[in-house]
Amino acid sequence: MRALVLLCCFVASLLLPGQTEEVEDVSEEVPMRDRSHIEKTLMLNEDKPVDDYSVVLQRLRKIYHSSIKPLEQSYKYNELRQHEITDGEITSKPMVLFLGPWSVGKSTMINYLLGLENTRYQLYTGAEPTTSEFTVLMHGPKLKTIEGIVMAADSARSFSPLEKFGQNFLEKLIGIEVPHKLLERVTFVDTPGIIENRKQQERGYPFNDVCQWFIDRADLIFVVFDPTKLDVGLELEMLFRQLKGRESQIRIILNKADNLATQMLMRVYGALFWSLAPLINVTEPPRVYVSSFWPQDYKPDTYRDLFLKEEISLLEDLNQVIENRLENKIAFIRQHAIRVRIHALLVDRYLQTYKDKMTFFSDGELVFKDIVEDPDKFYIFKTILAKTNVSKFDLPNREAYKDFFGINPISSFKLLSQQCSYMGGCFLEKIERAITQELPSLLGSLGLGKNPSALNCDKTGCGETPKNRYKKH
Repeated sequence: MRALVLLCCFVASLLLPGQTEEVEDVSEEVPMRDRSHIEKTLMLNEDKPVDDYSVVLQRLRKIYHSSIKPLEQSYKYNELRQHEITDGEITSKPMVLFLGPWSVGKSTMINYLLGLENTRYQLYTGAEPTTSEFTVLMHGPKLKTIEGIVMAADSARSFSPLEKFGQNFLEKLIGIEVPHKLLERVTFVDTPGIIENRKQQERGYPFNDVCQWFIDRADLIFVVFDPTKLDVGLELEMLFRQLKGRESQIRIILNKADNLATQMLMRVYGALFWSLAPLINVTEPPRVYVSSFWPQDYKPDTYRDLFLKEEISLLEDLNQVIENRLENKIAFIRQHAIRVRIHALLVDRYLQTYKDKMTFFSDGELVFKDIVEDPDKFYIFKTILAKTNVSKFDLPNREAYKDFFGINPISSFKLLSQQCSYMGGCFLEKIERAITQELPSLLGSLGLGKNPSALNCDKTGCGETPKNRYKKH
């Protein structure tokens, strides 16, 4: 051992001080990429103030509370879909969700887009699985970390419903406020990487359910891969199953592309398509963005121009989501209203069928069990399709109503014709007015050039409305 120490000292003495400093300088000199295209595409250098949408959002919130929520609560829609809309969600900024396997560069990509490298704001990154929490990056006047239990307790934020996933999850939820101009208009959510050799139960909270909550509320979803993690396991397959119906919001990213030679990059690109093809239920192939989202310059002898164009295309998608914030929010509330209306019509039809089949000697429990077990026998769904102009593709799953009525007795509901008052009108009339008139009119007020009066029952499926028995006709 003593001889080994002496040998190391001898070798070290052969290096001159100047040579040692030269080696250190070379290791520190890493060429950095120009960021001007990010600032230009996302318009971060413009001095115009952030648009004030408070008036429109206040009107949207009023429409929801007065025209949609009464029917939603009366027919307990939240227990069917597990999606309760809060005031914080209506007024929240667009959400961009980052998903994908571990160590593919999700956190590094966020650091790069926000320019947080080598600052005290940057997210920790590394080759090993580094992100074990759901990290929400929001705008704030100064750097501030917010615990998950505080975020869930604050009703003004859009994250209060997350409390239903338990305290173990709230310990894995972190909010970070950063004074950055981009975060004035958008919120980033970094997620734990998918690890296929780890059971979901070992996370200590329902990981897939939490992902579904964020997926349902995300305006843009980045699914990130790198050349070394293209295999699809059970957890990733489950994730893509949850993404079905949201294909227009998904952007698939092949990150770290400049690590590969041209021929190998083509092979990896094809392998990624082959892996994802069974998981994405669309006729057109998904758009895959190929680039390297980190601050270091592209490696030599790679397709620099191609990578830069791909990056700018992705940034334009992000900017489009920011610019269409209000339009997307109004469309989301309108879609929610259509689903609430369909649910109310179905419950009303179940109840009406139950009342029609009941006689003085009937066992109510057996009668309704027969209806729930085989609704097609009583034309429950076909009647809705025939009389109310509802699309068959918007109908909920029949099996879902077995669970729904298992928790909520049919006797706890009223017919739609009884959900009326002299002063307030009928619940169904109000939600249909919101779908066909109020929400389209709100869209028209944004200068979209739409004609709200052109929307009628034939296009929106407002259907027949029950007469208000408290009002003279």
